[in-house]
Amino acid sequence: MTATLTVIVPAHNEELGLPATLDALRRQTVPPEEIIVVDDASSDRTGEVAASYGATVLRPPRNLGSKAKAQNHALPHCETDLVLAVDADTVLAPDYIERIKPAFADPEVVVAAGNVQTRFTRTAWERGRSIEYLFGFHWNRPIQNGANSPVVCSGCCSAFRRETLTAFGGFPERTIVEDMDFTWSMQIAGRRAVYVGTAVAWAADPETLTYLRKQVWRWMAGFFQNVRLHLGALIRRKPMLAVWIILALAEIFTAPLWWATPLVMTLGLHRSLTTTLTLWLGAELLFTVPPLIYAAHRRKLPLLHVLANIPFVYLTKAVNLYYAWKALVVELILVPLHLSSGLVVYEKGRACTPPGTQQRSRGERQDHRTRAWRQDRRRDGTAHRRSRPLSEVPTALSPKSCARPSPDDRPTP
Repeated sequence: MTATLTVIVPAHNEELGLPATLDALRRQTVPPEEIIVVDDASSDRTGEVAASYGATVLRPPRNLGSKAKAQNHALPHCETDLVLAVDADTVLAPDYIERIKPAFADPEVVVAAGNVQTRFTRTAWERGRSIEYLFGFHWNRPIQNGANSPVVCSGCCSAFRRETLTAFGGFPERTIVEDMDFTWSMQIAGRRAVYVGTAVAWAADPETLTYLRKQVWRWMAGFFQNVRLHLGALIRRKPMLAVWIILALAEIFTAPLWWATPLVMTLGLHRSLTTTLTLWLGAELLFTVPPLIYAAHRRKLPLLHVLANIPFVYLTKAVNLYYAWKALVVELILVPLHLSSGLVVYEKGRACTPPGTQQRSRGERQDHRTRAWRQDRRRDGTAHRRSRPLSEVPTALSPKSCARPSPDDRPTP
């Protein structure tokens, strides 16, 4: 019997970005039984947009303060075998649900997520993030999955076995990153988490340094919150996953040394700066370029365009490293000493849907993403099956202004 599935979309002031997300859900080759949008105290027309797409709209009496809380608000309304959590700025490939469901044929699998890529590559920060995703989801994740120990099932597009999720108490609210918390908790308990590389989703990433900093600070703080909470149990019960975590910690500790290598070699070995920089850059490219070539081929992306984005990844890496060290100090030193409460306020990693996106037609919103998906389907020898005629899919409502939450708000993404 085929597993049934409900989609939960937490949304706070997502009037502009939500249509593309819901449009993609309505185009699924295997449609969900229900789409629930949690309109988390939005001040724009998020709820109206969701209702126009036939989604069930839930409106809490006040802003709940985090993505996990918004998702938990919807969980009691779900009756299907599976629950798929999708961020309001994430667009799923038309066959995402079709690809993700088979993972749950194994009764030990309780959470599964697909391959996340960037929707836009216009700013330096988006271009840097695109390299991180191409590398991570075509190199790190497959290796982790092959070792049966994924580090995280991405929260923007993760599917969960509902009964297990409910028995656990819902989406974890004790850390700022519920996806990593649940992924680690389930593997400690002896259950399985799975990465499905053929299920593709596109996420809207921060366009500016201001919002990149917010997102990376949340991610890094959440990572170290989970290290503090789970590392001991991981070492005892899931040692392979603990290895990946320890390697990530080692990378954070050694990264400053690696970045300083050209200067150290120049001053210590009395070599020219040009020579040391050339050696350092050659080593960097040796480990970076081959996975990117494979990823570009797999995703049907122009190779030169991908390689041209490599310089920008060092901007995002610098931000990552700064906030990794900040999170390490705050969450592993100050919090245990009761000198800080750590990061507890959830903030979005972006202000709103990028300008111009809301004006696209349905056909334009599919653009390169659907073309790449169709190429993959042709390669696999499968046909495109729509869940319903496109004439039944409503057009997006005319957008108003993109409302930004005040500093005191605690919006959900």
